[in-house]
Amino acid sequence: MYDVICIGGGLNYSAAIVLAKNGLKVALIEKSLDHLGGTCLNEGCIPSKNLLHRTKALFETKEECFEGDKKINLAKLQEIISNSISKSRSGVKSQIIASGVELIEGEAKVIDENKVKVNDKILETKYIIIGTGSHPRIPEGIEIDYKNIITSNEAIKATEFPKEIAIYGSGAIGLEFASFFAINGVKTTLIFRHENLSRKFPESIDKKIQELLKANGVNLMPNTSIESAKSEKNKVVIKTNNGEIKVEKLLVATGRIPNTDVIETDKIKVSKGIDTNEYFQTSLPNVFAIGDCNGKLQLAHAARAEALNVADFILGKKEKLNLDNIPKFIYIMPLSYANVGITTEKSATFPIKYLGIRAAIPYAEDGEITLYADDEGFIVGADIFSPYAEEIVGIVATAIESEIDIETFKKVTFPHPTFSEAIDRVLRRFK
Repeated sequence: MYDVICIGGGLNYSAAIVLAKNGLKVALIEKSLDHLGGTCLNEGCIPSKNLLHRTKALFETKEECFEGDKKINLAKLQEIISNSISKSRSGVKSQIIASGVELIEGEAKVIDENKVKVNDKILETKYIIIGTGSHPRIPEGIEIDYKNIITSNEAIKATEFPKEIAIYGSGAIGLEFASFFAINGVKTTLIFRHENLSRKFPESIDKKIQELLKANGVNLMPNTSIESAKSEKNKVVIKTNNGEIKVEKLLVATGRIPNTDVIETDKIKVSKGIDTNEYFQTSLPNVFAIGDCNGKLQLAHAARAEALNVADFILGKKEKLNLDNIPKFIYIMPLSYANVGITTEKSATFPIKYLGIRAAIPYAEDGEITLYADDEGFIVGADIFSPYAEEIVGIVATAIESEIDIETFKKVTFPHPTFSEAIDRVLRRFK
């Protein structure tokens, strides 16, 4: 009899470690121990940011002040990334074992509130935490072959660049890969269904991101839906509502679907993901679902925050996690977009072009930072389009969680010259 069984070896392992260190008997079940760390470590955040950081460096060497033709040896870079991931995976495994968690390799199924089936055995437990992640969504009509028509899983491990690629979808995956391929000299077309890239971007930032993508060499095809796509003689034939195109490769980046096949009981409700309440409890109170599989917020750091929140709940600390206050970001290169919190009518915006450091990074002058406050002057959100937006947003997230108001925030002295000092400037624009 276990106290807790955690299913899925992604960021769910953080809950397993905390619970075991607090004296509970914990098991963590992962389908393949070679995939510890989940999608984030193996096919997502970590390898993608390795690719993007090198590409950003390449982008900067294309300025006139640099001489010589630079390019990335993708096969060599993949070796570096693979070795790094292997070391990280070993580190995760060591942490899990050292904390006293029992690691079990196998495919788990939840068959009741206190029962998990794995490797033809029934394990009993007081609590279950499901963290089974998600998988790429393939729209109807697209005949994926994982060779010419690929997902991010294949793109992230490519050892050579194609000559041309079309990318379908303008979410984080689509936008990041568009920059990655285009800057590396690949003829890149981004296909997306609406006039704007995303309903989540402020309109001014959406337009600036489109201009930046164009500057990077990305051909934009807005208001375009793919009706069918299939491989024919080493080409992908794509039929859209605006006509037919042929490309060497098609990357399908149209979102991800929660993995819910872990559920083998009708006592747990499943809709877009595994349904949960604000404490991540399923319809069975002692069964929790965290991360991508609950369909709330598909971000690795959100999964970790949810896992730790559930661990606290089991240990007796019942506290709601505000998912609005979890930062989100996308690398566009050389600027990135980040946001946190909520938007309000009380806001102020500061253009990056007025910072002294703006010339240090190409296109930085196109950036802007907007902060939002409530009627009492407390910071409640931000939209950031800037170099290092993914780092800057953490400062605002801290202010939101700490319930800092505008006047208190003004007392912070930011280092100069940096892009983060734009926070100070925008605070002084509030009326």
